[in-house]
Parts: sequence; structure tokens; C-alpha cells
Amino acid sequence: MYAQERQQRIVERARAEGRADVAELAADFDVTTETIRRDLTVLERQGLLRRVHGGAIPVERLGFEPGLADRDAVLTAEKERIAKAALAEVPREGSILLDAGTTTARLAEILPHDRELTVVTNAVTLVPTLAVRPQVTVLLLGGRVRGRTMAAVEDWTLRALADTLVDVAFLGTNGMSAERGLTTPDTGEAAVKRAMIRAAKRVVVLADHTKAGNDCLARFGSLSEVDSIVTDTGLDQDLADRLAAAGPKVVRA
Repeated sequence: MYAQERQQRIVERARAEGRADVAELAADFDVTTETIRRDLTVLERQGLLRRVHGGAIPVERLGFEPGLADRDAVLTAEKERIAKAALAEVPREGSILLDAGTTTARLAEILPHDRELTVVTNAVTLVPTLAVRPQVTVLLLGGRVRGRTMAAVEDWTLRALADTLVDVAFLGTNGMSAERGLTTPDTGEAAVKRAMIRAAKRVVVLADHTKAGNDCLARFGSLSEVDSIVTDTGLDQDLADRLAAAGPKVVRA
């Protein structure tokens, strides 16, 4: 078994059981406890688990949401592949909505320079990337800015979205599952993401494979409301099929 496969199973067990025990994992996977500890260190750096004495706990059980810089530093190759695959969903001209997030930020960086686009976003960090492009019109949604994600949320943001209709919305998510749909830890961001779905003719979710099977506090949409999910090849094919059975096309980049 490759290390990445073992680590994915460790995360799945931690989420199912509420914690992962080093000694039990070492026995079940027939590896040393030092190997498991290295796995847990990798998973903690990816923002998936929090190390505790004797094992680890999934971050969603702690109510912990990694900051923007922490999330931006992990799974960079996967996020870049996802962004490139998502270019197929960008219209030749028209309007798109970019949700705040590290994968949507990568899409913003590689938007083609030959397309006339209006980009609506609640992500403060995307403005410097997009506003300097002469063919792009940037509409920044106002509201209270969450320091952890640099996303505008709450009433001002929702009011603007209520009067908005874009061709395609590109959304991020902290969790997605066939049972619970799309979820995120913060209720304010959940409300904004819900409004983004209503404000778009098509909805495309950009999410790396670690988000699959993860359920967070606040649900903001069902998979039946999504046209496409663009993820990476780390997503198990069986899980991809389960997600697709709920409605969206699933692309593994």
C-alpha cells in the first residue's frame, strides 16, 4: 500500500470513529508506529487531522478551520490541475462568480487573457490578480470580511447576490458527500455560498479529494443543485460514482 492510500484510510477512519489511535493503526496496516506518526504529521500539515496524545482527531470534530495561508500551502499540484480542468467551464464571454478559496484563486490566476469577462467575487485576495486585466471587469461583493478566509459574508453580501445572475459560479467547499451534500464550518459563509448557487445559471464546485466524504457544520447546497464537480485523481472512483449518482458530472483532473 502506498503512503497516500494509507493516509487517506487513516483520515476516513478518524472521521468515522472520531479519532485515530497510533498503536491500532500500526497493527491494522502492519507498519511501525513511527510510520503512522509520520502519516499523522503529513495529515496535520494538510489541515485534515489535529495531533493529540496517542493519535489524532479530525479537525471538524474540534471546530477547527485552517487559515487561508495554511490551506494554500497544501495539495498545490492537485489544485492547479483542478483549476486547469475548470477552464473548460469558463465562457468565451459573459459573467462568472468566483467564491473565496485557494482552488478558485488558482482559477483566477489562469483565466485566459483573450476573454471578455465580468467576475463577481467575495474574495478580497482575488482583486489584485483580476483588476489589472483590461478585459476583466471585477465586481467585489461587500460585507464583513472573515480574517480566516478573507471572504465577505453576511447581510451586505447577500443583498448584492440577490440582485445578481451570472453564467457560471465556481464554488469551493470544505465538505461534500452524497448524504449531506455541500458543507462548510461557518454559517455566514454557508449563507453566502447558498446565495451564490441561486445567483448562477450553472454551478461548478472545485474541490480536492480530501473534501469528499467530509461533512462540516453548515450545509449550503445539495449535489442535485450542482452541474459539475472538478476534483483530482486522488478521489476514489467508487466515491466519485456515488457523488455523480446524486446529480453532478464529476471530473477527476
